[in-house]
Amino acid sequence: MTKRVAVIGAGATGLATAYDLAQSGHSVQIYEAGAEVGGLAAGFRDEAWDWTLEKFYHHWFASDDAVLGLIDELGASDKVLLPRPVTSLWLNGRIYPMDSPNIVTANLRLPVSLIAKIRYGLVGLYLKLFNNWKPLERTTAQAWLRRTMGREAYERLWRSLLIGKFGEYYDQVNMAWFWARVYKRTTRLGTFEGGFQAFLELLAGRLRDQGAEIHLNTRVTRIEPTTDGRLAVLVGTGREVFDAVINTSSPHIMRRLAPDLPADYADRLDNLKSMGAVVVVLALKHQLLTDGTYWLSLPADQPDKSRAKFPFLALVEHTNYMDRAHYGGDHLVYCGDYVPPDHDYFALSEDELAERFISALSIFNPAFSRDWIRKRWVFRAPYAQPVPCVNHSDALPDLRTPLRGLYFASMSQVYPWDRGTNYAVEMGRQVAGLVTDDFGHQAQSGEPTEKR
Repeated sequence: MTKRVAVIGAGATGLATAYDLAQSGHSVQIYEAGAEVGGLAAGFRDEAWDWTLEKFYHHWFASDDAVLGLIDELGASDKVLLPRPVTSLWLNGRIYPMDSPNIVTANLRLPVSLIAKIRYGLVGLYLKLFNNWKPLERTTAQAWLRRTMGREAYERLWRSLLIGKFGEYYDQVNMAWFWARVYKRTTRLGTFEGGFQAFLELLAGRLRDQGAEIHLNTRVTRIEPTTDGRLAVLVGTGREVFDAVINTSSPHIMRRLAPDLPADYADRLDNLKSMGAVVVVLALKHQLLTDGTYWLSLPADQPDKSRAKFPFLALVEHTNYMDRAHYGGDHLVYCGDYVPPDHDYFALSEDELAERFISALSIFNPAFSRDWIRKRWVFRAPYAQPVPCVNHSDALPDLRTPLRGLYFASMSQVYPWDRGTNYAVEMGRQVAGLVTDDFGHQAQSGEPTEKR
């Protein structure tokens, strides 16, 4: 019993959904507004490089079973790379490694009192061993961490990172989200040979082999019910009718595409909060972080970036993680930040934003000069980081919408986990299972099915 299914969005969620549905024999059409598959995990390639580089910095953890399991199904596990790079924190004008090979020694070097170090370490160990997140969403991360870890450790080590990631929402984020970050984290960080884009293209290729069609540069403008109980998808080239539609875009786009959604479901979409992401990628002639740090988290004492010491949240030297020989010898550096979708960073020109970020680099390496820069790129996304507030699970819209045959699967719904390709794959396969189950119920109820 073949059904016609539309998937909106060719990111990791959409591709994973389509993969399972195509495997089940359904006729799948994927609509992607962009020029390539991948969504927020998509990459780009300079003419001097052998590998692609992600537009927004990405890595997997060794515990990311969903995406690593899918890669194994594709027969490409030998292309997964899991090195152990150094991630660090900038405090008091210097770099402190956080995930060095001897993490105990690294933590003992942190510039806080011995009591704060002990409490910090014990709380971290508790969160790694504790596996019931549900009670933690009833309180904020700020309140829980300040109470258990103590004011000193929280104020010096975590408060500024929450501000950097969530801006004015930093004191509203619930503790379940923070737990998930610690619980799943590993010191080994993974990527795919050739970059994430190579993995996504491999998955897209398998989909095409199964008969799925991927329509790039094709923006969906509306989803509407038909008189026969199906769904019509409107694109620039016309109108197609499907038995099921899975939308993997943002809540804001879902509201615009499906105006027929009932008010209570639409209100849930409207109430979801999120941050945007901005990234300046630099190809440098020389190494910037000479201590070998891959990921350097920068402190923020207030959400107002114009008054903060650092104009961005994270400094990521990708080629302290992956061999720069894959990138024509370039030293590749990300300057990245999360800001509200209406922030000035989205209004500035690319040159203005790049200049603002580049102006801070000499703090980390006094030898840095602008003639180190061979090339630069700017990427921005208004929907990149969901904001999970207290009791967030009660506020989430269901994967099944009230409109029959319409499903919604966004990064906001991977909660309590943080957004990323692992949970995108996991959710994509989950929603594919829901669709298949619902098709089975229709068949059992004697409703007509389409045979091909």
